[in-house]
Amino acid sequence: MTDHPANYKPLTPLSFLERSAFVFRDKTAVVYNDKRYTYTDLRNRVSRLASALQRSGISKGDCVAFLSPNVPALLEAHYGVPLAGAILVPINIRLAPQEIAYIVNHSRAKAMFVDAELGASIKPVMDQLSTIKTFVRIVDSESSEQPPGPDYESFLNGGSEAPLPSPVEDENEPISINYTSGTTGIPKGVICTHRSAYLVSLGLSLEIGLNSRSNLLHVVPMFHCNGWCFTWAVTAVGGTHICLRRVDPGEIFRLIEAERVSHFGAAPTVLIALSAHPAAKTMKINRQVRIVTGGAPPSPTVIQTMESLNIEINHLYGLTETYGPYSICEWQPDWDELSPQQRYAKKARQGVPHIVATEMRVVDQEMNDVPPDGETIGEVVMRGNNVMKGYYKDEEATQKAFRGGWFHSGDLAVMHRDGYIEIRDRGKDIIISGGENISSIEVENAIYRHPDVLEVAVIAVPDEKWGEVPKAFVVPKPGTNPTAEEIINFCREQVAHFKCPKYVEFGELPKTSTGKIKKFALREKEWKGYDKRVH
Repeated sequence: MTDHPANYKPLTPLSFLERSAFVFRDKTAVVYNDKRYTYTDLRNRVSRLASALQRSGISKGDCVAFLSPNVPALLEAHYGVPLAGAILVPINIRLAPQEIAYIVNHSRAKAMFVDAELGASIKPVMDQLSTIKTFVRIVDSESSEQPPGPDYESFLNGGSEAPLPSPVEDENEPISINYTSGTTGIPKGVICTHRSAYLVSLGLSLEIGLNSRSNLLHVVPMFHCNGWCFTWAVTAVGGTHICLRRVDPGEIFRLIEAERVSHFGAAPTVLIALSAHPAAKTMKINRQVRIVTGGAPPSPTVIQTMESLNIEINHLYGLTETYGPYSICEWQPDWDELSPQQRYAKKARQGVPHIVATEMRVVDQEMNDVPPDGETIGEVVMRGNNVMKGYYKDEEATQKAFRGGWFHSGDLAVMHRDGYIEIRDRGKDIIISGGENISSIEVENAIYRHPDVLEVAVIAVPDEKWGEVPKAFVVPKPGTNPTAEEIINFCREQVAHFKCPKYVEFGELPKTSTGKIKKFALREKEWKGYDKRVH
């Protein structure tokens, strides 16, 4: 028996907008500064974007790149680009020009939308973007380095509000390609499908209690795992999207009150900044706000500060390859009776697979489950509805990631007796700074290009604000005397600034008998006295 139109329709987040525009047609869908768009407005703008893309030459399967902060245009792209039959490629706005060029060229994007403030990020590589046929400027702020092309609103005016039929014939078609932070040195394109995006969005809505009365503040960058899929989840339930151009603790607190924010996601570094802001000491919220955070576990101090404001924190875990959140620290009712310290310890864990994620294990090198003793370390592996389809144009890396029929995260964790996992390290050489993954190899390769550098090793060192930051240990070439400032500035010319070392130390490097640099010895020294495992 085959699928029939009466009992089967491909799953796609595009259906969320169609339903909410029908059910909640006059309800506010998007808030940004003094702008208010209803769900009818949002659907009409998305239709105009999709038809304008088609009229510009975009056809099914083409890639469309967006370099933009969390403004309405990028939210609309999550619907308008796939409605045109194309694939969205959201790009990290913190990347260096060469990194942006690599992603655009690797994806062979045919159109590129660039926020006016980010014009300088593409100016040095304009002549390298050979596949781009259409540039569009998202004019949200003034800039001296305006990117080329018509402005976004003019581009929309070239489209039509007439409804377009869904172009999705196969729910396993790509809806977006999200590039990783390059933890192996080169970013990989993670293929996300309509089906999985649909299911993850519904799963997250259920897990964190989103509904039509919810007002979600988009703190998580929409270029990062599609804003953890909240770009689609909020629309699924007819909630309100509140866009936030840049992360500013004062503005976040203002919006919590002014727009009655009910939910948002944020990296731990954002929570630290919120806890340190003066408003955290004086503000009183008369309703509960729910925050989900991923990455390093929030400290007891941060949790206590947030809870005193009537803000509940829930811990998530995932990767770009799992559409963002894969697991959640599902709260158990009997934990309410625990002491504050015991509750904080529970909240620090990464938890169990969320509703649609299906399976997650912690295994040894032979794929055997480690004992659930909270001590034995193994690799986190997953399989289920929110694992990527694969890496774009990289079958070898895809097969390696999927070996044994599971997705291998490369993250190291323990399994507790109750089945909850707790991350102990994310691969010994990967640096997690403010929620961003940084490849030590990539940074080392950049520093190696300095004419005075003989050897270099980069590791993570503790940092009060960012959790951890890169530190470079450099052996200068004989007869040279480079300074730390020279090394850091040189590195900034090669890669994004956030990837560059915050500290540089000169001297000999510890090595094994075979000449390999003993990074574990460097880590032991830097992390002495801190609660972090070293290898």
